[in-house]
Amino acid sequence: MPVIKILPHPEYCPQGTEVTVPAGTSICEALLDNDINIEHACDMSCACTTCHIIVREGFASLNEMDENEEDLLDRAWGLEPNSRLSCQAILAQKDLTVEIPKYSINHAKENH
Repeated sequence: MPVIKILPHPEYCPQGTEVTVPAGTSICEALLDNDINIEHACDMSCACTTCHIIVREGFASLNEMDENEEDLLDRAWGLEPNSRLSCQAILAQKDLTVEIPKYSINHAKENH
């Protein structure tokens, strides 16, 4: 099973960690299943950018992006060439290193 190394994030994973999850799992599901409560305002339906991650290692092993994900990512804060929506990025057999950006665009959270 692939291992996801999550780089430290002050809110979601202050120390950083590694989780082992089955291939075929979305990165978002993998993080949530391991108590890393990444935002996912649209409930993982590929309708927002709150679960945006940056894949630091293993990007090429993920499934290809569809046009909807590409269009949404254009609106993500801190977009990089190896950005993905974690709800759409499906693990293969290769280990990954991911970074959760410091900010996300979440109108519901920002208005509180």
